[in-house]
Amino acid sequence: MNTQSDSASASWVQSGGFANAIAAATRPLYWSIRRELWENRSIYIAPVAAAVLFLFGFAISIIRMRLHKEVLWSIDQFELAPALIMGAALIVSIFYCLDALYGERRDRSILFWKSLPVSDVTAVISKLCIPILVLPLLSFVITVATQLLTLVMSSAVFAGSGVNLRELWTHVSLFRVPGIWLYHLVTVHGLWYAPLYAWLLLVSAWAPRAPVLWAFLPPFVIYGVEKIAFNTSYFLNLLRYRLEGPGSAMAAEHQPDLASKLIPHHFLSTPGLWTGLAFAAVFLYATVHLRRSRGPI
Repeated sequence: MNTQSDSASASWVQSGGFANAIAAATRPLYWSIRRELWENRSIYIAPVAAAVLFLFGFAISIIRMRLHKEVLWSIDQFELAPALIMGAALIVSIFYCLDALYGERRDRSILFWKSLPVSDVTAVISKLCIPILVLPLLSFVITVATQLLTLVMSSAVFAGSGVNLRELWTHVSLFRVPGIWLYHLVTVHGLWYAPLYAWLLLVSAWAPRAPVLWAFLPPFVIYGVEKIAFNTSYFLNLLRYRLEGPGSAMAAEHQPDLASKLIPHHFLSTPGLWTGLAFAAVFLYATVHLRRSRGPI
């Protein structure tokens, strides 16, 4: 009897039943994420706009250097691109989370989305995937493409001018620095900021009006009460620690050993990471129940 059951299970796996089951389970999440991208074009427009703005300024800079015959390569010229793109992505993440669930209640589209065979858990997780997964990866791709364009533009402008272009290409690492960018985006902008994004989603699901106010007013009130009552700043220091992260990953680019910086054991052993993820899980649990019970505004 057991032999027949084992053979049936083996034949089911070999026939692709397991893969089909996984695909069927993840398909609603996949299409929910795609729906978020369709409805919120700022997710990719804002980082691209930041990259275009940087390229415009960079083009003026290298043309000016060519005209004045002053070739001064600065690492800051190339570090400004990821700073602008990641900053734009972070701002988009904040406002996206605040409007993700509030917007569908405001325009009453929640009635349509609830009629679809997609659970509230899948809907909330798909919205959380945008700031912790989609935007970091999208920012990384745009940043790498921007850096490549800066090198190509520089080579085109200074071609035939006697400038050592090999020095330019060796000055900017195409593998080492982007690896640190990706590490920074996945760890800090993704995992470390997860409780902040989950809190914003919770406020978006609950707020009757003005989710921005409800999201940022409670921290100020808590800090004010603590300061007046106990003359301490523990809550403010906690927020600062969460916003600044466990350490500046971008500073690692000046370290000689890249591999030692990309090994995540030092990040995964940080107590604040797991405490934050626990709070994120609690916030998401409350968000799912609120989405299930809250109606249109």
